[in-house]
Amino acid sequence: MKIGIIGGSGLEKLDLFKNAESIEVNTVYGSLSSPILKGDIGKHQVYFVSRHGFEHTITPSQVNNRAHILALKELGCEIIIATTACGSLREDIKPGHLVFPNQIIDFTRFRKNTFFDSFKPGEFNHTPFADPFNEKLIQKFSALAQQSIIPYHVQKTLITIEGPRFSSRAESHMFRAWGADIINMSTAPEVILANELSIPYVAIAMSTDYDCWRENEETVTAEAVLETFRENARNVTDLLVAYLND
Repeated sequence: MKIGIIGGSGLEKLDLFKNAESIEVNTVYGSLSSPILKGDIGKHQVYFVSRHGFEHTITPSQVNNRAHILALKELGCEIIIATTACGSLREDIKPGHLVFPNQIIDFTRFRKNTFFDSFKPGEFNHTPFADPFNEKLIQKFSALAQQSIIPYHVQKTLITIEGPRFSSRAESHMFRAWGADIINMSTAPEVILANELSIPYVAIAMSTDYDCWRENEETVTAEAVLETFRENARNVTDLLVAYLND
C-alpha cells in the first residue's frame, strides 16, 4: 500500500526509511513545504512531507495544504496519517498524551479550504463531512497505542485556529464551551481537502500543553510545545513503525 505521512511540529523529519529517495514535486497549486521523502517501511511504500518544512520555517497560515494533499493523491497514496502538536482543553488530556480525534471544528479564517473553487454545470461538489476522520484508522492506532501502553484518548473534538498566535483566555474558555477537547493550527483544512479527494485521513495529535484556560498557570509558548513534543516523539514514531510493520 502507498501511504502518505504529513509530519507536523516536532516531527519535521522522519528517519525510518529503507531506500530513501527525495522527490521534488510541483502541483497546479504550486510547490510543497518540503521535498517528499519516499521510502519503504514494512510492506508499504511511504511518502513523507514536512508540513512546515524541514527547518520549520512555514507558518500554519502559509502551508500550501492543497498542494500537499493533491501531491499525495497523485502519487497514489491510499491513506494519509498526519501528526500534529496540540493544546489540551481538558484536564484529563495531559501533556504527552496522544489523541485520535474523530471530530473537528474549523476556526481558521484565511486558508484555501477546497479544491472546488467553482462547480461545473450539473456538478455540485458539496462533500459529506459528518465524520471527517477515518474510524477504522482511529481504531487501529488506538489499539496499537493500548498495546504499547501509551496514554491515549479517542472520541474527541479538535478545533483548528488560524494562528500563528495562541488563544486568548476568553477564546480558550469559549472553545471548551463549544465542546472542543484539543486545539491546534494545522488539521483544517488538511482533513477537509483529504475528504474532498476521498483519501482516508487520521490525525495523531500529541498534547503538549493546557493552552491558557487554566487559571494561575503560565501561558503556552512555542518553545514549550516543541520541547514536550520532542520529549515524547518516540511514542509517535513507534506507533507509525508498528502500523507500517503490521
